[in-house]
Amino acid sequence: MSRFNQKGTRPRVHTPVQTTGPAVTAEGGAGFTRDTMSDLVFLGTTNMVGQDTFYESGGDRDSRFNDLVHTVATADGEEFTNFVSWLRNDANMRSAAGLAGLEGARARLDARVSREGGGEPYSRRMVGLPLQRADEPGEAAGYWTSKYGRKLPMPVKRGMADAVTRLYSQYAVIKYDTGSKGWSFADVIELVHPEPRDAVQNDLFRYLLDKRHHPDNYTVPESLTVIKAYDAFKAGVGDHPEWLYDAARIREAGLTWEIVLPMAGQVSADKRKVWEALIPNMGIMAQIRNLRNFDQAGVSDAVAQSVINRLMDPAEIAKSRQFPYRFLSAYRNAPSLRWSYALERALDYSTINVPKFSGRTLVMVDTSGSMQQEVSENSAVRHVDIAVLFGMVFANRGANVDLHGFAGQWAWGGGAGRVTFPHDLPAGGSVLPEIERFAARIGEVGHGTQTVEAVRQTFDGHDRVVIISDEQVWSSVHGGLSTSVPANVPMYVINTSGTKISSIDTSQPNRFVVGGFSDKLFQMISLLERGKDAPWPWTATTG
Repeated sequence: MSRFNQKGTRPRVHTPVQTTGPAVTAEGGAGFTRDTMSDLVFLGTTNMVGQDTFYESGGDRDSRFNDLVHTVATADGEEFTNFVSWLRNDANMRSAAGLAGLEGARARLDARVSREGGGEPYSRRMVGLPLQRADEPGEAAGYWTSKYGRKLPMPVKRGMADAVTRLYSQYAVIKYDTGSKGWSFADVIELVHPEPRDAVQNDLFRYLLDKRHHPDNYTVPESLTVIKAYDAFKAGVGDHPEWLYDAARIREAGLTWEIVLPMAGQVSADKRKVWEALIPNMGIMAQIRNLRNFDQAGVSDAVAQSVINRLMDPAEIAKSRQFPYRFLSAYRNAPSLRWSYALERALDYSTINVPKFSGRTLVMVDTSGSMQQEVSENSAVRHVDIAVLFGMVFANRGANVDLHGFAGQWAWGGGAGRVTFPHDLPAGGSVLPEIERFAARIGEVGHGTQTVEAVRQTFDGHDRVVIISDEQVWSSVHGGLSTSVPANVPMYVINTSGTKISSIDTSQPNRFVVGGFSDKLFQMISLLERGKDAPWPWTATTG
């Protein structure tokens, strides 16, 4: 029995991420299929709905997502509902969560599964829970009616109505109920017939419907003080441009920066004074998107400091639910160094779940061609940027980390040649500038995906291996990735793109996969490192 009591032997721990059988990656390497729930989680946490990826069109990706949703939603309503709530509220995948809730409800209705044990219908909850922003009930209505028609099944109707009652307010009307939307707030109200939560919301619903049907002859009820202030502001700002410099008046009128800036242009207002009045009323996401505008307008150091203070407040960053890459994007777009340290701290807080490892850790970042595609058509951030970001955070937190980029030459010949490059993080170095220094080396060792060779070339008795990649490995004469390091060495693969085929066999000991754009699934790594089984992170979620 002595062979079971050897140095380096770890207790067997488990994750819910399971592979089910051998397969081939998109690049011809050895891979593995995942079980349905695992596949849904990895796709859900990376799915910018309708967006193409390197290996999959947006249409094919959405179809695969819907198929997975239908399977899981009909098999276990409670599990699926909790997943949808977690996907929206913790993983912060807005569109994917809303789509999952609607398609899950549709699948359950088609399968005639609406209640379990006489309790509340899961379909109603899975539709309503992921709708967390006031424009989302309109998006849900647009999606459902364009695909399934205007007749809403009762659980879908009630789920949308729950969200309308929870989300529709005077401020929401001013911010989101614009002519650019296919579905107005009034359209949604007429479709789902929500129950007002109080007298003021009842007046708001009546006002919206009256305005919808009688645009030339409606009145604003006295109870709608914010809307009345908004109308007065719009009517009077031409004669009183100084109102644009009054933060309190702007707040009382429910004005957003998107509304105020065109007004300021029409009256040739002082941009510096306008931004200084807007900044106290802006959310963190709006602020980091506009750092360049703040600098160009010349906002004072005192006002800039209020933005910096929020970026350096861990509670504010947690509440903002921003993906870590948002802070990298802001760093790249902001011309002034006065934001740099604050963005560094914000990035640190937004990756709080990335663990600090003891011992020696090998971190491998995939810089292949497929990783160089943008996350979405509206973003300049690439999958490789996210991989470098997480790799750099691991390196910055670990006491003894060897960080390498890897790729491979297109004319591969038996694995020969250099396929990795090392990156040394200076002691006390900052993550954001180091990400840029690392990114500048992309292409140094080609654009292929010789993952197995990369690990074999760099592994040197490390205590663990972390690989950040889209997992579409090339074929190797040395076999698969799972066997590229000793079986007793934990290997963590972090999937940034939700590809279907896994590069490692998680049914084997010490082989684990997590994924997504946020750090939420990294909680599983921390549990595994402590020798504990890691459940899905929404297990304790009650919705």
